[in-house]
Amino acid sequence: MSGDTESGSPLRTSPDPLVEIADLRVGFGDATVLAGIDATVDSGTFLGLIGPNGAGKTTLLRTLNGTLSPDTGGVSIDGRDVHTLSSKAASRLVATVPQDTTVTFEFDARSVVEMGRNPHRSRFGTWREADNDAVDRALDRTDTRQFADRPITTLSGGERQRVLLARSLAQETPLLLLDEPTASLDINHQIRTLELVRKLVATGKTVIAAIHDLNLAAHYCDELLLLADGDVAAHGPPASVLTESALEDAFDANAVVSRHPVTGSVYVTALPDGRAADSERAAGRVHVVGGGGTAARHLYVLDAAGFDVSVGALNEGDTDTEAARSLGLDVVTVDPFAGVDPAAREAVERRIDDADCVVVADVEVGTGNLPNLRAAASADEILLIEERPFSDRNYVGPEAEAVYDRLRERGRVVDPANLRRAVVETVGGTHREFGSAPARREGLPTDRSR
Repeated sequence: MSGDTESGSPLRTSPDPLVEIADLRVGFGDATVLAGIDATVDSGTFLGLIGPNGAGKTTLLRTLNGTLSPDTGGVSIDGRDVHTLSSKAASRLVATVPQDTTVTFEFDARSVVEMGRNPHRSRFGTWREADNDAVDRALDRTDTRQFADRPITTLSGGERQRVLLARSLAQETPLLLLDEPTASLDINHQIRTLELVRKLVATGKTVIAAIHDLNLAAHYCDELLLLADGDVAAHGPPASVLTESALEDAFDANAVVSRHPVTGSVYVTALPDGRAADSERAAGRVHVVGGGGTAARHLYVLDAAGFDVSVGALNEGDTDTEAARSLGLDVVTVDPFAGVDPAAREAVERRIDDADCVVVADVEVGTGNLPNLRAAASADEILLIEERPFSDRNYVGPEAEAVYDRLRERGRVVDPANLRRAVVETVGGTHREFGSAPARREGLPTDRSR
């Protein structure tokens, strides 16, 4: 090894994988948790461990850091069998940030970070300048120097986690393990933590993290390792691991996999249940107005219920377009970034005329897709999904507001969780009297400022 990263850890130059897991089997009593795991992880990789509860993610992490000994097989880190090393030697190879960030002693934050230097010091060794430098770098990288003199028990959960991450960085190991780093954190701290980890990986650190949020894992990780039934169900880039068939097999989940309209990352949307049997499928045709991923979940719900669903007009490449095509739905499209032209609007109008009900998703409205809303306003039965105020989604101004007012006058606002029931009732005639009445809401406030 030669050179240094920004974090002060040695820069590994070996072409071999940093982590090699071979036929790893771990059990507790008669229960087998890991049943022959084989995997390798290259240096400078962010690997996300995903899988259902009880799949063995935490067990694998504990085996990687040497806490658990395997029944058979082994783990090699930087060419060394971690289970043949002393605890101190293993701690110079791998550092761990636990899921539980509780610290019961009144240590100040800097003292906690200084604990990360223990693997590099002899029992009676003096504190060196190199130790100070490592601690200072760790505090700076995690933006925790501001907490240095505060008792760690006074910090929030997200702040404590950053301090424990700083402690692990002070160990200056080539491998960093994190057990559910976003658990119990608000969205701001989740993103802040994973952004920090991504920066560490960019400097050469190798990170393996158990992550329960599949969409965060897909966005931040270079590779995913999907565990199921004690074995590796899939391993590779997020797009190759997060497939609908793999999620169904591993999680027994009905989900749609698409691309996030903003980040472009693989995006997983879980659905409430599977597709209805032919004998249970609902009758009726529904046209959906969406765009930018606002309709994907509704398309799956309505198709699973058995409705004949059409959607559009949508841009080619849109997340909703991908979802519609994956279901084999009737979709009207226009070119990427193009507006709804007269031919597309005519196609939409034909589908609306044929539909028993039109669903307008929580879509953002610009001049390009305003014709979709104009066409929807002519429908006999309209259901509106409002998850954001229309003012937050309106990029046209008074013209779009007038069209949306018309939709609300003639339609009914429903909570997305109640969409299937609302469509069944509407198509079945339960709400025919609402065709010309002011918008009614199910479980939602009636003012427009929500």
